[in-house]
Amino acid sequence: MSAAVSIDQVAVGYGSTPVQSGIDVRIPQGEIFAVVGDSGSGKSTLLRTVIGLMPAQSGEILFGGATLEERMRHGRPPFGVLFQNGALWSSMTTLENVMLPMDFSCAFPARERQARALELLTRVGVPEQADKLPSTLSGGQQQRVAIARALANDPPLIVADEPTGNLDSATGAEIFRLFARLTAEGRTIVVVTHERDTVTGAARTVTLADGCVA
Repeated sequence: MSAAVSIDQVAVGYGSTPVQSGIDVRIPQGEIFAVVGDSGSGKSTLLRTVIGLMPAQSGEILFGGATLEERMRHGRPPFGVLFQNGALWSSMTTLENVMLPMDFSCAFPARERQARALELLTRVGVPEQADKLPSTLSGGQQQRVAIARALANDPPLIVADEPTGNLDSATGAEIFRLFARLTAEGRTIVVVTHERDTVTGAARTVTLADGCVA
């Protein structure tokens, strides 16, 4: 499945009031792509639209040439989402958190999910945290677990919302080195942030201002 994303003249709004219009962006496969803007610039609105939480009033968003609805017919979304604070379930172990998306999508047989989750925790460098609760992990470790969870259903695209916002600069740099390894595999990483200086290794950057591409 291609990880390229095409956002064609998308307009987004609440009711009849558009808050974004004419968004036209091409995100190539295998790159770190940054969307930068101040608070209120429309970054979060664009992110919610890309992942299907907010419908576009007009225009089209394509994942490898197909709509989100067409991709979902295959039983799994074409993306994984990484939130600023990790958004891990506090009552679940890290292993259970990584398994959760697989339980919802049924993309992998139940007998394979635990082993796959442990493999993903190993890939992001925290296999020893598998049986621990998120509250016992550092911020950087929690974000690595969240990346493993975003990869659970093997999506070609990762959408990261302020992925280093709660991390120190050294840990943030480690997260972006991990992103670089993922793009080397052919995945696409879209990073949404208000801190341009934190986006290291981005091949392209788009700046949003007042709901438009600046």
